[in-house]
Amino acid sequence: MLKRVLGAGLAALAGVALAATPIAAQTLDKIKQRGVLVVGTKADYKPFGFRDPSGAIVGLEPDLAKDVADKLGVKLELEPVVSSNRMQFLQQGKIDLMIATMNDKPDRRQVVGIVEPLYYASGVNVLASKKANLKSWEQLKGQKVCGIQGAWYNKPVAEKYGADFISFKGQSEAETALMQGNCIGWVYDDTAFAERLADAKWKDFEMPLETILEEPWGIAVKLEASAYLKKMQAEMKAKTKTN
Repeated sequence: MLKRVLGAGLAALAGVALAATPIAAQTLDKIKQRGVLVVGTKADYKPFGFRDPSGAIVGLEPDLAKDVADKLGVKLELEPVVSSNRMQFLQQGKIDLMIATMNDKPDRRQVVGIVEPLYYASGVNVLASKKANLKSWEQLKGQKVCGIQGAWYNKPVAEKYGADFISFKGQSEAETALMQGNCIGWVYDDTAFAERLADAKWKDFEMPLETILEEPWGIAVKLEASAYLKKMQAEMKAKTKTN
């Protein structure tokens, strides 16, 4: 998994550096003058972005962000984001770049610019107590399920399978609700559950269903940067063909 993330993610860095020129309403010169690139990442999603014992945000995506900052010759500042605010932070200029486990969806491309190539993928599954004995998605009908605000798949899962979502801002709140039995299961990324199930804390829980709705993850910039990026990529391809 680590090779998959790092290999594809590093391949995207050249495109990110190009996109950095107009991001967050700052020119590349202004970012360099400021000397800091502000990147939004998760702080509650091991191993992609999480806090170490000192409170610092670490992980695979902060590492990618550091590579981008190094390429631009500036310092890195990490801003913790969650699913419900990450795109808004980018639009509002609170962050220059977003590397935060975000699935690439057509409606999101109307709001932010997504850098290609995409660097990872996740699907949707359920973390549930073994006592719940879940065998199919259809068993969620009419049941309380925990979810995360801003997760794009909450609506299709609710509509198709009849799940009654209780949505939380962050993962810690969803974890607590699940542990306390406030929902039959937690619907979220299968990658997030795989990490938890390796921990003895979750020995009484399982991810029993077939993963659905797998979608790739993308690094995002402000929407205005998208057209610029496509133009630069086209110019680079044309130059490569003529050389």
